[in-house]
Amino acid sequence: MDASHSELTFKVKHLMIANVKGEFKNFTVEIDGEDFKNASVAVSVDTSSVFTNSTERDNHLKSADFFDVENHKAMTFKSTSFRQLEDDEYKLKGLLTIRGVSKEIVLDVQFGGTIKDPWGNEKAGFSFEGKINRKDWGLNWNAALETGGVLVSDEVKISGEVEFVKQTVPV
Repeated sequence: MDASHSELTFKVKHLMIANVKGEFKNFTVEIDGEDFKNASVAVSVDTSSVFTNSTERDNHLKSADFFDVENHKAMTFKSTSFRQLEDDEYKLKGLLTIRGVSKEIVLDVQFGGTIKDPWGNEKAGFSFEGKINRKDWGLNWNAALETGGVLVSDEVKISGEVEFVKQTVPV
């Protein structure tokens, strides 16, 4: 993975009126296989790298109310299938593990193509998105609003951009 050209973001509804965006600054994505269409995908996300542009909110997300980074240093994703729908459209299924709880999720993936960069490196790009219910992983903290509704939505939208550099295997 080319970390300088990759991102992992999420959005949640705040106060029932607007989306708040966050990201994870440190994560790795590995593809095992010569042809990505038959490859397995493994992702590891450093939960302490969460960033939402609010130190107070970031610290709350790192607490036991959410990611509990003291006891759960990483979230992981391990693919179980990668199925082509159309030319550049795919469905990626796998197990997402947060706080020791593993659940199957499905992500929509778009293959951006391959190209050689100006330095001769072979690159491939992917975009992905999906939705999860945070309560499925025990992320239950919330606060009721006087006007009805809650402070933070249960639905979390996940998206990302990942660029890979082809690695040659020594003989």
